Amino acid sequence: MAPSATETVTLPSRTVEASTVKLTSNTGPYKELAPIGYEKAAEEQGTEGFAAAKYQNYLPHWGNEKYPALEPFEHRDHGLDADPSYPELLPEGVEVSDLTPTIGTEVKGVQLSKLSNAGKDQLARYVAERKVVAFRDQDFADLPISEALDYGRYFGRLHIHPTSGAPEGYPEVHLVHRGAGDKTAEAFFQTRTSSVAWHSDVAYELQPPGTTFLYILDVPEAGGDTLFANQVEAYNRLSPAFKERLHGLRATHSGIEQVNASRFKGGAVRREPVISEHPVVRTHPVTGEKALYVNPQFTRSIVGYKQEESDMLLKFLYDHVAYGADFQARVKWQEKTVVVWDNRVTSHSALVDWKTGQRRHLARIAPQAEAPFETPFKA
Repeated sequence: MAPSATETVTLPSRTVEASTVKLTSNTGPYKELAPIGYEKAAEEQGTEGFAAAKYQNYLPHWGNEKYPALEPFEHRDHGLDADPSYPELLPEGVEVSDLTPTIGTEVKGVQLSKLSNAGKDQLARYVAERKVVAFRDQDFADLPISEALDYGRYFGRLHIHPTSGAPEGYPEVHLVHRGAGDKTAEAFFQTRTSSVAWHSDVAYELQPPGTTFLYILDVPEAGGDTLFANQVEAYNRLSPAFKERLHGLRATHSGIEQVNASRFKGGAVRREPVISEHPVVRTHPVTGEKALYVNPQFTRSIVGYKQEESDMLLKFLYDHVAYGADFQARVKWQEKTVVVWDNRVTSHSALVDWKTGQRRHLARIAPQAEAPFETPFKA
């Protein structure tokens, strides 16, 4: 259950001046950066051995648009309004299969695009409960992009990613794209042994995304799956004394390195980067569950700790999540799949393991949620 109105809420997030934060190296791997271009002819007409892109309206563009800093806004999660029996989302005849006991579900037989507002409310709550849900046989990718964005907008203000490619004219869509014939991953693996890089999307924002949508456009023959970890269960596995020690701690989350990497490659920088402080343990506004909220991509340091102290604690938490295969789920992409996850209480990692040269193309819509907050520790 969500915290009651009389329960003290502590440690709201805040944005901090970058000049006041000492940036230190990550204790975890940084994910392989996506390409900032592609072979136009291969995507539009196809190339030897590869068909053209199926959804050319979703091919990425990197413009010179500049956007102002994000302003705080009031967010109320629609899951608070949902019927927890899910009569519209999961009516009789819908196939539901849990991937694991604690995280991940596959659903067949309901069309997300046809849900009423009440059904969307149920979707928000169900995803908060199951953390990540793969909906099969969806028509989402076939909608006009403007309609897909309107759908996402119901769940919150849409985030515009500062560096990623987007369909021309639709900067709110974050594209995950490797075109036919792309071999940039080969250079990555010349210096790295693994592409696994756990993260929660744009955790450096003051109000990071909540209910998040990712839908497939082109899928490799095999591989390219996405791993998800349950940050609630990761918190629950800790001892009471250790949980209590984590409460009251803040961590800095930085977007500077991501923007600098894009600048270095000649990519887009739509908005100047920010650093935010978030509670190490955050509370979900609908379920009331507490979750670890740190990740090796964007978390930089524990506020008030010396570097060695911070690195030691963060490395333990990162390893705890990464090794927690018994609270993780692996989603296999299929055509017409929409994966919806709650970015507040999960972390995830794409896997760059498919055969070199095959296309992998997805679109993400990321409605922002509330600023992370912590509620008091309870033994």
